[in-house]
Amino acid sequence: MHHQQLRIFSGSSNPELAAAVAQRIGAPLGQIKLTRFKSGEIYVHYEESIRNCDVFLVQSLAHPINELFVELLVMIDAAKRASARTVNIIVPYYGYARQERKSAPREPISAKMVADVLTTAGATRVITVDLHAAAIQGFFNIPVDHLTALDLISGYLKRKQIENPVVVSPDAGRASMAEKLASRLDSPFAIMIKKRPAHNESVITHVIGDVEGRTPVIIEDLIDTGTTIVNVVEGLKERGAHNSIVCATHGLFSGDALERMDHPSIDEVVITDTIALPEEHSSRFKVLSVAPMLAEATRIILEGGSIDKLVRDAGI
Repeated sequence: MHHQQLRIFSGSSNPELAAAVAQRIGAPLGQIKLTRFKSGEIYVHYEESIRNCDVFLVQSLAHPINELFVELLVMIDAAKRASARTVNIIVPYYGYARQERKSAPREPISAKMVADVLTTAGATRVITVDLHAAAIQGFFNIPVDHLTALDLISGYLKRKQIENPVVVSPDAGRASMAEKLASRLDSPFAIMIKKRPAHNESVITHVIGDVEGRTPVIIEDLIDTGTTIVNVVEGLKERGAHNSIVCATHGLFSGDALERMDHPSIDEVVITDTIALPEEHSSRFKVLSVAPMLAEATRIILEGGSIDKLVRDAGI
């Protein structure tokens, strides 16, 4: 597919993914200059005309999130001022999504603030993958295409033909995702009950479901520090389960998370390339690409048609 007025540009977060999306679509990756002044201010210049074009900007809001967020804002503003017809932002990982509600007085709802700022800057559409909370779509007053990597992950797991699997949700909030994956793998599922004494800390208190003698397939939307996952893996091991397979759409891997996930009770960590994985990582990691899905969504947005197949499970 080659659309005459299509232009795809990459931010600094994941140029490899942006290039893969452009290749799938059959369009060259657009030329853009992204630099920093000595003061730290961000400078953006489109090196080609985008007047009356449908511009797609690829940028995940991962590490360093605040730097990448402002860079995306400046890219949007530059495209709008260069008379782009539409400014569509492909945000494979939507940062600040875990701050989608107030859990204590005097807290922000940062996910809503990010949505407001992106819209005010000039974005006309958002394409994202596996939001931490599907309700974040309602924070935008522009179209949001909320895609899911569940098909991608479940297809890979099916091909592995895991012996005696049990799909495990690390908390009640992921139970719906675990149930869907269990249905696709034709396996039972279990739920871990945990409490959080502090941010990025968790303690497993109960397991609902039978895991003894089974291979746990742990499903999450993201892995940050890895502390919760390791606690879940060790809790399952104590209850007689085999080594685990850990699956997540987004691999943030903050701090020493990569080393933490190189755990003797984890056979494999399955993630997607919504966030670029550092080159130095264990052979336990398997990276699946969301580029075909993002390219197909882009094609549908430009040419028309139903995006239902790509988004039908995004209520997870």
